[in-house]
Amino acid sequence: MVELKMSYEGLRMKIGYCRTSTHHQDHALQLDALRKSGCDRIFTETASGTKADRPKLAEAMAYARAGDQIVCYSLSRLARSVRHLLDLVDDLRTRDIGLVSLTEAIDTSTPGGRLVFTILAAMSQMEVELLRERTRAGLEAARARGRVGGRPRSLDATKLTVARTLAAEGSMTMAEIAEHIGVAPSTIYRYLPGGRSGLAA
Repeated sequence: MVELKMSYEGLRMKIGYCRTSTHHQDHALQLDALRKSGCDRIFTETASGTKADRPKLAEAMAYARAGDQIVCYSLSRLARSVRHLLDLVDDLRTRDIGLVSLTEAIDTSTPGGRLVFTILAAMSQMEVELLRERTRAGLEAARARGRVGGRPRSLDATKLTVARTLAAEGSMTMAEIAEHIGVAPSTIYRYLPGGRSGLAA
């Protein structure tokens, strides 16, 4: 879905992008905020937060020209990871295109906005590194106590039943099913080799 209106404020355009994870979610909140911010064109997409293939985001990025702004409701609606976000911003920066996030009040076309974004990105990356460090420390402590293995089983009977049902319906990808029940896609494949055929069996 693409919305378009004419801008009479000069050549610079505000290009909105909004995303929901499933067709059961509503774009209305994001669309209202993007329209209120003055977006000239809005690209709307339904895709999982972890899904790499986002055609409408690619269209929005390709449509933007030097001096334009990409506007999103929140950074979580735009990027699937901190690394993805940094790559997007770097691409926009080299093309002289700004990024505006309404929820976080970030505008990378201003010096202050770039500074805030840099700090937030650094903090997010630090959180990832700390999580990895805690995981490694936990595994080492477990080994020291004579335990073998890592995380406890996360795909319990209830989640497995939900996963089987969703797989049988065929309306969601395996990644979306994993996100819905709160596990990593690798967890499903680890406990049920064969993927969708294994779940639906």
